[in-house]
Amino acid sequence: MPPPGACDAHVHVFGPSDRFPYHPSATYRPVDAPKEHLRRLHGLLGFDRSVIVQATCHGIDNSATLDAISSSNGRWKGVAIVDETFTDGDLERLHAGGIRGARFSFARHLSGAPDFGRVRRIAERIATFGWHLVIYIEEQDIVEFAPELRTFGLPVVFDHMIRVKVAGGTGAPPFRLLLDFLRNEDVWVKISCAERLSARGAPYDDVVPFAQAVIEANPDRVLWGTDWPHPNLWEGMPDDGDLVDLLPRYAPDLALQQKILVDNPAALYGFGASG
Repeated sequence: MPPPGACDAHVHVFGPSDRFPYHPSATYRPVDAPKEHLRRLHGLLGFDRSVIVQATCHGIDNSATLDAISSSNGRWKGVAIVDETFTDGDLERLHAGGIRGARFSFARHLSGAPDFGRVRRIAERIATFGWHLVIYIEEQDIVEFAPELRTFGLPVVFDHMIRVKVAGGTGAPPFRLLLDFLRNEDVWVKISCAERLSARGAPYDDVVPFAQAVIEANPDRVLWGTDWPHPNLWEGMPDDGDLVDLLPRYAPDLALQQKILVDNPAALYGFGASG
């Protein structure tokens, strides 16, 4: 069981589509996964807090995310998708609604090459709110775009351990570079998506050394999440309880589990703090 105040720092809310339609140009249309289902899951798993990450299927309409946060009595925060059409007033409303970061998804299977110029322009706009950037890239991108990734002036959260290819081992250059960012930059890493990273499938033994290496590099900048409801996963759908049971393997020490599940997300997202 997770400790009191534990946070699942990467989940999505989809729809219901009759109330929150999917974007007409979305590259995928998931089955509805509304806030009630998320609340029920976390009741079973023992999580008190969540970070709802806006997914590309809803585009820049963050209504479903904001609606879910508004129903949580302060237990849920969010990460929005925004673009350069958002006014200062729009951003202020997002902040008031519990948004604490902006996400940029550059996963190769969902989008084109990264546009870090756009990221930089939006970073300048959101800095006043104390937000951070959530960047979803793949391992080849951290090598190719390393100089750009150091220029944003805001905390950066890398999703899903940059989709590292576990077959390359923990000594592979992209993963070593990720650890270097974690040690020396204002960077956080989510040790999530074992089901996507593993080359063997459950129980995801081959992912454990990578999560352990991330924790060892900088335990104060590690987050964890289920990625529920696991969009675009066409085979190998995980049992979320199995993902939770990986945590003691990643971090056998209870103090480390407390840091990853409670203290770190509270520091980044402001759980328990005003504003």
